[in-house]
Amino acid sequence: MPSASHRPKLTEKGLLTPDNCVVAMIDLQPQMLFGVGMSGEFDRQSIINRNVALCKAARVFGVPTVLSTVETKAFSGNTWPQVIAALGGQDPIERTSMNSWDDANFVKAVQTAGGGGRKKIVLTGLWTETCVALPTIQAIHDGYEVFIVEDCCGDISQLAHDNAMKRCIQAGARPVTALSVMLEWQRDWAHRGTYDAVMDIAKSHFGAYGIGVEYAYTMVHKAPPSAYPEYKVPAAGGH
Repeated sequence: MPSASHRPKLTEKGLLTPDNCVVAMIDLQPQMLFGVGMSGEFDRQSIINRNVALCKAARVFGVPTVLSTVETKAFSGNTWPQVIAALGGQDPIERTSMNSWDDANFVKAVQTAGGGGRKKIVLTGLWTETCVALPTIQAIHDGYEVFIVEDCCGDISQLAHDNAMKRCIQAGARPVTALSVMLEWQRDWAHRGTYDAVMDIAKSHFGAYGIGVEYAYTMVHKAPPSAYPEYKVPAAGGH
């Protein structure tokens, strides 16, 4: 996690800053992803990709992240390894409850994240109708502002997801995307301490926008092509 000196100091006035929010990621587990209906925005690989991008952005800006899982051994499986790797290794909070806000350990982790006092929650999870909607409504009731990263979420059908988002918005939640959250944390391209890392995430995870950045670098500004680590073929017999 970068030092505070690298993070931009931003005015709040209702917006997200690296210093006023906590990221909560709920039930990013195999069995939950298996159940996501394949329609509209619900491309499973894209959901993984955007959650990983959000994890990386949280690390760049030093935003504390709370992971939670449900019934890991009995049903849902472990948190996606891509998420754990992007966060640099983190132990999720295990629950039995469908609603994370019913779990005292989860609520305490949110309350104390970053030293405590952060009243904005940037929330992702599967599925939207239960694991996102229920804690969202109760957290708002308890005085938090909740920003649902909608393109990081999914549900068993488009109807289920849409109904859940309507319910959350009616309760006061704000819908956002992974890219919009990262850019809201950056806010000013003159903040050089995080600029290069943000551009790296954009080029790796945000499709046409990222390719456009690479094109501008190389074709307009005549920079050398971005250097990515060479792909190493896993040894035979590995997992």
